[in-house]
Amino acid sequence: MTVFAASVFDATVVFEGQELFKGQGSAKAWAEKVAKELETEVTVEKVGTGWVLKATVDGEPRTWGIFGQRLSRIEQVG
Repeated sequence: MTVFAASVFDATVVFEGQELFKGQGSAKAWAEKVAKELETEVTVEKVGTGWVLKATVDGEPRTWGIFGQRLSRIEQVG
């Protein structure tokens, strides 16, 4: 099963209309899962009151937050 289909039950916050990870620790744990699946480095970044996952995939920058308890690509906020 892909990590992108797994439910995200971690605490979240909403910042500028985007649902983000509330804690750095949970964001880092999900970053490790995504990095393993995509075989690329995934970092976490503080944005407003929450945390996002960031990586470069196929030469393109990607940012992930949460939507409907799933990881979801989002536009950069903040």
